[in-house]
Order: sequence, then C-alpha cells, then structure tokens
Amino acid sequence: MKKIGILALALFMQHISAQNNRFVYQVTMKPDAENKTDIKTENAYLDISGEKSLFYSENRYKRDSTLQKAFQGGGGRGSINREQMEAFRTQINYSIEKDKSSQKMTFKDRIGRDIYVYEEDRPLNWKMSSETTKIGEYKVQKATTDFAGRKWTAWFTTDLPYQDGPYKFGGLPGLIVKVEDDKGEYSFDLMKNYKIGELVTLNQFGNTVKVKRADYVKQQEKYRKDPASFMQSGGGGGFPGPPRSSGGGGNQNPADMRKRMEERAKEEAKRNSNPIELQ
Repeated sequence: MKKIGILALALFMQHISAQNNRFVYQVTMKPDAENKTDIKTENAYLDISGEKSLFYSENRYKRDSTLQKAFQGGGGRGSINREQMEAFRTQINYSIEKDKSSQKMTFKDRIGRDIYVYEEDRPLNWKMSSETTKIGEYKVQKATTDFAGRKWTAWFTTDLPYQDGPYKFGGLPGLIVKVEDDKGEYSFDLMKNYKIGELVTLNQFGNTVKVKRADYVKQQEKYRKDPASFMQSGGGGGFPGPPRSSGGGGNQNPADMRKRMEERAKEEAKRNSNPIELQ
C-alpha cells in the first residue's frame, strides 16, 4: 500500500508538471531617464510547460497576431486598423525563453529589421533572507540579487512548484510573485494564473541574427544613436512597433515615410533612455 501511495504521488506530481500554465504579471516601468513621472504599465505572460518557459508581452502577442491575420488575409498594411495598432503598443518587444533541461536562457529582441538572439551568460546569485510575508493568497519569502546594474528584491512562493519568474529571473525554490529594483523604476507583480493549451509560437518578422550578448548591446547602442543606418531600401518595417495604416495611403512619398519613421525611431529611443539593464 505504501508503494502504491508513493507511485500515486509521483504520478500526480508528474501530471502537475506536465500541465501548461500562464502567469500574468503586471509590469511597471519608468523608461524615460529624463521624465520619471512617465510611468508605463502593461501585462506580460510567463507561460510554463514541462520543458520550458516563455516570457513576452500581452500587447506584443496581440499586435503580432493581428498583423499576421491581416497579411494572411491578403489585405496587407492597408487593412490594418490604426487605432487598434496604437492600443497594442508595447514597451516589451523582447521575449525570453528558458529551457529546463539545458538550463539555457535565450533572449530575443528586434533591432531595426532583424531579430537579435543571444544566450544569457550571467548567472543570478541570490541572497536568501528568512523574512516572509503574504502577497495575495501566497506566503512569500524574500531574496535579493544584483543583476545588470540594478539591485533587485524578489518575493517567491513555494506554494507553486516552479523555480521560475518574470523576465530573466528564476532559480529560487519557488515561483517569483513579485520582483522590483531598489529605485522603484521596474517591477513585476503576479496578478493571476490559469491553465493553457500549447505554448504559443511568437511571430518573428524579419531575419534572425544570433550574436553574443556584448554584440547585441553594441548594436542596440548604435541603433539609439543612428536608427537610419538600420533602414533598408524598400522597407520601413524594421522600426519598433507595427506598421501603420494611412487609410489607403499607397500614394505616400517614400522619402517622407522614411523621414517620419526615422523621427519616430529617435523619439522612441529617447523615451527608452532608462532601460531595465544598465550594464
């Protein structure tokens, strides 16, 4: 009977770990270094399966799905609703995949027309605290770490059987319910969770370029200083955010479109002068 009980427990835990779950985090950001009163808030998903997890923006997923349907339907950019696209604007254009078996973390982000991919090479060194409290329905424990130029405090719960968390955070004895930096400029707060089917496959418009993290940082800095250098003839789709519909504007001057997109890219670079990673 004892062996049967142990076997049943093992099968139950295997069933739990095999389920796919979505954890919805509210992400609060102050991305403009010159205007800390400009606070951005949006939702992001942490989808967890038995093999991996995927962290990405809710708006990015909705935006890309809308674009995909428009192009598959043959309507192209002219069929895209401008107001709807504006509603899907996101500060979180990146996605992060964590592979449980290899323990590798892959970061993907768009720069210009291309998707840059690198493997995170910095381990998280947590300092555990005995301090506990309650956040929502979960009993949580405190842990701190220094990462990418910021000091972070995380609160994790062992009530959920996942050693994971939002963004690049994870590796604690339970799921991270809340994590924020000491300046109050970035925070991730668990809002809800529910079961899902298969993990989504995010659309990857453009070429995929695999690089070292240091090379990604260099390209990102180059883009901030000179976004026009990332533009390619006949394109325009390489800039952050979705292509905009002009209400049938097939007669737009390409030079004017290029100029507007360049100005928009520079404005966005300025508004994102306080990134989550400072180093």
